[in-house]
Parts: sequence; structure tokens; C-alpha cells
Amino acid sequence: MKRALITGIGGQDGSYLAALLLEHGYEVVGLVRPGSPRYENLAALEQVELYEADLLNQTSLAQALRAARPTEVYNLASPSFVPESWERPVQTAEFAAVGATSLLEAIRVVDPEVRFYQASSSEIFGDPVETPQTETTPLAPVTPYGVAKAYAHFSARSYRHGYDLYACSGILYNHESPRRPLKFLPRKVAHGAAAISLGLERELVLGDLDATRDWGYAGDYVRAMWLMLQQDEPGDYIVASGESHSVRELAQCAFAHVGLDWHEYVRVDPALERGTAELHRLVGNPEKARAQLGWESSVDFTNLVHLLVDADLERLRADQTATSMERR
Repeated sequence: MKRALITGIGGQDGSYLAALLLEHGYEVVGLVRPGSPRYENLAALEQVELYEADLLNQTSLAQALRAARPTEVYNLASPSFVPESWERPVQTAEFAAVGATSLLEAIRVVDPEVRFYQASSSEIFGDPVETPQTETTPLAPVTPYGVAKAYAHFSARSYRHGYDLYACSGILYNHESPRRPLKFLPRKVAHGAAAISLGLERELVLGDLDATRDWGYAGDYVRAMWLMLQQDEPGDYIVASGESHSVRELAQCAFAHVGLDWHEYVRVDPALERGTAELHRLVGNPEKARAQLGWESSVDFTNLVHLLVDADLERLRADQTATSMERR
């Protein structure tokens, strides 16, 4: 029986990964901060065990590893909303960079046979020297989040070469799902289109409509994480759609799905634009993942947007029904 330990299990990726691993017959353990509440995303995953540990405390991590006895560790714990890293650069560095290194060191000490996955990010390329990016593209992070993830990326590589640990990094580009908080742009746009179509809101306020991203579906991307740890040899892999789409395309697609013209409801607020911090040329080449892992995405851009809008329509209608029943 394989046992997997997942840090950041309560987030979007952690919950999707936990469900995938359970389907493959794993015992799944989640590592959470002391005093953490039960996470909404894990409500349907009763088989998951939760262990408390502090990512920045080496003794705490070692104790959790000895208790959980994992064969695979997936490190997904990190602040994930990039704009906030400018407001909390030290906290971002602690959890995304130092936390990853602490976990690698704990694995080295407790059980160096454990297979380790590090959640890397397209943000490590920052202002890239080439587009699309590959696994050999030089790192040039711009945001504090990207800098911290680059540190963790190099740490995983260092432990792989220096200690012969089975350590992989998945360089994941933007991946979305209905489990994203509303502060993430695709979810914000999907929710806005759904709410406006139901008469609950009147407009959606956005920033730079020309900003572009390489967007994919989170459920597809966690499958790539698992595949990385099933290979004979460890390595780093880009996981991306290989396509770039603008915020304008995102809005058009979301509103069209509910039969509305986005021009009539979207208002641009320059205050929401990131200015020089905006990254415009991040597009990943997933050819290595396709060739070596046999990985393919199953949800394209249009279907991803439709999936997000439909999920918010379902949520909002359920809320309307519940409110109506309470008034009776």
C-alpha cells in the first residue's frame, strides 16, 4: 500500500490530488498547520488523515514524517496568490522557499527513499528570454513569489544531485477550477458573468484586458504531479496548455456562455493593472511531459471557462433557493 503525504492539502491542488491518489488506492495523509480547521475542499474525502506540523520547524516535520511513513511526499504548501507576495514578501519566502528546503532536509534525515514532488511555478521564468519556455529556459523571476519558488526549485535540484533523493519539480502554469477563491481572475470573471446573468450584479470590474496567461484545468495538472513520481528517474517537467489567452478572451468566452455581450457589462479600472509587474510572455511547452509522462490535458480553454461559469451558476442558484426557503 502506497502512502502519500500532501502539504497544502486543503487548497485547490491538494484536494484534487488527494482524490486522485485515493482513486489509485493510496492511503493519503495531509500535513496542516497546528489548529487548522477542517477544510471545505476535503469535506467529501473522509479517508484522508490529517497530521499537524510546522513547515518551518525541522523537529515538527521529522516527527510528522515518522508518524505518517509516506512513500511519496507532495509539497504544495505555499502562498498561491501572486499579487499578495508584494505585500508579504518575507512570509512568502519563508513558506515557499525555506519551507520546501526544510521538508527536503527532513526527508533526507528520516527516510531518503521517499519520492518528493515540489510544486514549482511558471513565475520562476518571470521575464523570459524565450517563448514558449522549456525545462532548460533560464530562470529570471520578477515577483517575490517567483523568487521564492525559484529558490525551492533549485533546492529540489540540489537535493536530487547532492543526496541522490528522488526529487521532482513540476513547473505548473496557471491552472484553475471551481475550487479557486474569487480573488483569482478566471474565477472572478466566471462568477461575475454568472451573477450578472442571474440579475444579481450589474457589472464586472477588471484591469488590463490585454494581459495574457497560459491557463489549464487543475484536475489535469495534479495528474501530471502523480505521473512524475511514477517514473524510473526523477526530473523536472513543464505542465502547461501551450496556449496563451488574454483577459479579453476570458471575459468574452464567459459572458458568451450565458448569452451576454461582455462589452455591456465589463468596466476597466486602471488601478487594477499590475503595470511593470505584469508578465506577458509566459507560455509553457509541455512536450517533455507529453513524451515522457504520457500526460495530456483533457480540458481546453473554452471548456475550462464554461466549467467555471457553470459551477458558479449552480452555486448562485442554490443560494437563491436557500434564501427563498428561509423567507417562507
